[in-house]
Amino acid sequence: MKNLIVVPLDFDEQSMIALEQAANVAEVLQSDIILLHVTDEPGKSASAQAYHEEKEAEIREKLDVIARNVGTESGLNVRYEIRYGKVYREVCDFAEEKEASLIIMGCNSSRGLKRFIGSNALRVVRESKTPVITIKGKTHRKGCEHILLPLDLTKETREKVARALDFARAYGSEIHVMSVRESDKFDMSALTRQMNQVQRFIEDHGVPVKTEFVEKKGSVAETIIEYGSRNDIDLIMIMTQQEQDITELFIGSQAQELINKSEIPVLSVIPRTSESTAGSVIFS
Repeated sequence: MKNLIVVPLDFDEQSMIALEQAANVAEVLQSDIILLHVTDEPGKSASAQAYHEEKEAEIREKLDVIARNVGTESGLNVRYEIRYGKVYREVCDFAEEKEASLIIMGCNSSRGLKRFIGSNALRVVRESKTPVITIKGKTHRKGCEHILLPLDLTKETREKVARALDFARAYGSEIHVMSVRESDKFDMSALTRQMNQVQRFIEDHGVPVKTEFVEKKGSVAETIIEYGSRNDIDLIMIMTQQEQDITELFIGSQAQELINKSEIPVLSVIPRTSESTAGSVIFS
């Protein structure tokens, strides 16, 4: 894996906000950035080819200006590429081909939310083998002072905590570990033991940590988002899971709701090994 961030860019406001955040991340992680613009395949007629060449020249000019400006302001190595085809497929394939360490992409809100989330951003999260940060909110701090790990009893907890530690050490962040209590009858003993183990593990690595059990209000995703807003969280980390025997990734409804509604950036990661039940997101 290379120290490289892929930023899908279609020149709308949210993709430019995602680029700004990608530059912030890249400065801290000392990563290169590749801007990726995906457009339709050109038609076969002479007039369609001519129109395509004209539009591509305009796109390249825009990308060149943006790449140079971001590179000059940040001191980063920023370049761009153009691909043709379906956005989600090209983004996933490109990131894998380049051995990128991260995809950072915007999610449009209001009228465009369903279109973009449904057909592109969520499908990238679902199918990408590369970790994805989705950016929906309009305003974000430059740093990453607080990272949120929603916790349950799944076995991918250790891997998720290790990834959070990487970010926390790079940024000097505090990690918040929270778990949603869904009912009064909920068995807290095993989860409390795991919470304590995670807290000790993080503390042993010299990273500040807070832990909290939160009563469910609305959906699990809404409870997590409310906690994040109340605690000035900069990044929420979740793990997606790949089903055995088939290649497409499946994401549970709580993860979809979290990505769709959260104004806080969400980092979605596939576990390196996935042996438990598919069709869900792991809040581990």
